[in-house]
Amino acid sequence: MNHAKLAAMMLAAASAFTPALCAQELGKTTTTANLPEWAETAVIYEANLRQGTQGRTLKSMSDELPRLKQLGVDIVWLMPIHPISELNRKGTLGSYYAVKDYKAVNPEFGTLDDFKDFVKRAHALGIKVILDEVCNHTGCDNSWVTENPGLYARNEGGEMFGPFDWTDTYKLDYSNPATRAAMLDALKFWVEECDIDGYRCDVAMEVPTDFWEEARPQLEAIKPVFMLAEAAKPELTSKAFNADYAWPMKDVFNAIAATKGVNRYAKEHGQKLPVVNALAIDSLLQAQELSYPQGSIRMNMVTNHDLNSWEGTEFERYGRGLGAFAVLSYTLPGMPMMYTGQEVGFNHPFEFFEIDTVQPDYKANEFTTFYTMLNSLKHNHPALRAGKRGGKMVRHMTQSPDIYAFSRVLPEDEVMVIINMSDEPQPLKWKGKAPSVKGKTDYFTSADAKLPETLQPWQFMILTDK
Repeated sequence: MNHAKLAAMMLAAASAFTPALCAQELGKTTTTANLPEWAETAVIYEANLRQGTQGRTLKSMSDELPRLKQLGVDIVWLMPIHPISELNRKGTLGSYYAVKDYKAVNPEFGTLDDFKDFVKRAHALGIKVILDEVCNHTGCDNSWVTENPGLYARNEGGEMFGPFDWTDTYKLDYSNPATRAAMLDALKFWVEECDIDGYRCDVAMEVPTDFWEEARPQLEAIKPVFMLAEAAKPELTSKAFNADYAWPMKDVFNAIAATKGVNRYAKEHGQKLPVVNALAIDSLLQAQELSYPQGSIRMNMVTNHDLNSWEGTEFERYGRGLGAFAVLSYTLPGMPMMYTGQEVGFNHPFEFFEIDTVQPDYKANEFTTFYTMLNSLKHNHPALRAGKRGGKMVRHMTQSPDIYAFSRVLPEDEVMVIINMSDEPQPLKWKGKAPSVKGKTDYFTSADAKLPETLQPWQFMILTDK
């Protein structure tokens, strides 16, 4: 997904997410999509090759891998590395998501050998690599357009067309078995040829679910893979994908921030977001529990390439509350992700179709320390595992609807989180008995855990077993 129009459409759909929107209730079923054990405690890092390193290439990104390892990254998700179409190109460099050749590397980024070297170096450090793949549409001068035009969908006039406002692309036709065969061949190529570990699949909800269910076992026959769908569509995680996007949770986060007066982007752009408090998180989690198969995963985030370029940086959307929302992205059920520059507090919306002269300075700072600690928390506490082996979520209700308190609990591990999700001090008064913090440590201070009488605006606490 790479345009503001689709971002707005998905925001509206995700905000209305309820079990009734799903074709069936899947909460009583269990996903059959195999989750590699290494993914249970993984942190994903989305790498923007064009903007994120001085060299803007695979080789320069490879040089960042030791730093990412130290940060605590487990999976590097590379935005599309394929050559970009020139016909109907947007801007000077075009969109990553207008693919000209599914089996080649964009010369802008390097060569196929450079990519193979990148994967080998990542694997040597214990980091997995997933590619961003665009299966819904191609660029307008992809070789398939002339060599096999039957692969493409047609409008009422019999013409190829791009979905939404994506005039630099043509949509593929998955009712044609040849389209499925061609895309399966492309997907298998990168696993077989370069030993990648899976895919992040662009606008996965626009491709028929049964294609993904056809593709998954064929990829698994090569090696275990991790599959991430850019979608909020429960049926995709039944058999095909391990995880999908927590777009609805992102919308809840944005709405809470707007309600509490810290979402500057919403105010400046006249967004009419719902008036909600922290209890909206519970409503969404309950809806997802009914609608998603057990063991499937939501990918939580405070930013990504779409949000950064089209919906505001995390600083614009969350302001003083950024730390609180980041903590939730790591501790709510699911899998956390980071985006290029997030680890150093980079507050700039990247250009999408041009070279952006403003780049992150990766010198470690307080943001690096913060996210390194969150990554370590994810790795070292089984209660925070993604998937069916993660800890049960237990809510601790308070008298203030702006305080969100919960534990993730396993017999051998508990992580307790307490957050003031507002811009005002909130007295910490419990409905019923206060949760016990005996034997627990404040994760960020290493002091013995103690419950305060009042939480300051956007204050957050993580309490762990000693």
